[in-house]
Amino acid sequence: MLLLWIIIFIVSLFVLLKGADWFLSGSEKIGYALGLSPFIVGVVIVGLGTSLPEIASSLAAVIKGVTEIVPANAIGSNIANILLVVGISAVWGGRLAVTKNLIDLDLPLLAISTALFLGIAWDKQITFGESVLLLVLFVIYLAYTIFYKDDKEREGDKNIRQLSKISPRDIFFLLIGGFALIAGAKYLVDSVVKLSEILAIGTGAISLAAVALGTSLPELFVSVKAARQNKPEIALGNIFGSNVFNMLVAVGLPGLFGVLKLDGPTFKIGLPMMLIATVLFIISGISRRIHVYEGAMYLVIYAFFIGKLFNLI
Repeated sequence: MLLLWIIIFIVSLFVLLKGADWFLSGSEKIGYALGLSPFIVGVVIVGLGTSLPEIASSLAAVIKGVTEIVPANAIGSNIANILLVVGISAVWGGRLAVTKNLIDLDLPLLAISTALFLGIAWDKQITFGESVLLLVLFVIYLAYTIFYKDDKEREGDKNIRQLSKISPRDIFFLLIGGFALIAGAKYLVDSVVKLSEILAIGTGAISLAAVALGTSLPELFVSVKAARQNKPEIALGNIFGSNVFNMLVAVGLPGLFGVLKLDGPTFKIGLPMMLIATVLFIISGISRRIHVYEGAMYLVIYAFFIGKLFNLI
C-alpha cells in the first residue's frame, strides 16, 4: 500500500507539472496572438505559470478539507526556491550578479510581502479577510510592476509584439493542460493524505518537503538554465516573482474558500526557516552578488531544514 501511494504521488506530481507546462505554453501563445507585449506576457502569464502547480494543489487541498497543506506548500516552496534553487544555480552557474532593477523593485516587494505574510500567519491561521488582504497586495504588486517598470524596457516590448492567429493547437494545449492540472492536483493531495496516515507524519511536513520540492521544479529548471547562460536577472527574477506569487496568490486565493490552518511543523520549523532564507536572500541581493560559496551555504541550510523537519538531526 505504501509503495502504491508513493507511485501515485510521483505520477500525479509529474502530471501536475506537465499540465502546468502545457497550460503555460498555450496561454503564452494565445497572449501573443491577442497582441499582448512580451513584457506583460512575461510578468503575468509566465510569472503565474511557474506558480500554477502550487495554486492548483492548494485549491485541491481546500476542496479536500486539508487546509494545512496550503500554507505548508507555499512556505516550503519559498524555502526550496531560495535555498535549493538559488543555491544550485549559484554553484552550478557560478557567481550570480543582482541587477539594479531587481534591487530597486523586486527586493522591496519581496520583503514587504514576506513581512505581511509572517504577520498574518503568526496566529496559526489565515482567515478570509487576511486572504483578501494578500490578494489586494498582489494586485498592487502587479500594477506597480507593469506600470512602473523601466520605460525603455516597456517601449522595447512594444516594438516586438508578436501578432499571430490563435491556432487550434494552442487551444488544445490550454485545455489539456488545465485538465492535467486539475487531475494531478487532486491525486497529489489524495496521496499526501494517505502517505501521512501510513507513515504517521503530518500532512504539513510532507507538503513542506516533498510537495514543495516537486512544485518548485519549474523554478529550478528555469533558474539553472538561465544561470548557465549567464542571465542572472532571469535566474533570480524568476525566484523573486515566484515567491511573491506563492505567498499572495497560492495562499490568498484558496483562503477565500475556507480558513487555512498552520500545523506544528509548518509553524515551528517552516515559518522561521522561510524568514531566515528570505533575509539571507535579501542580504545577498543588497551585496549585488551571490557567490559559489553562498550557494553552497544555502544548500547546507536546506539539508539542515529537511533533517530538522523529519527529526533526523
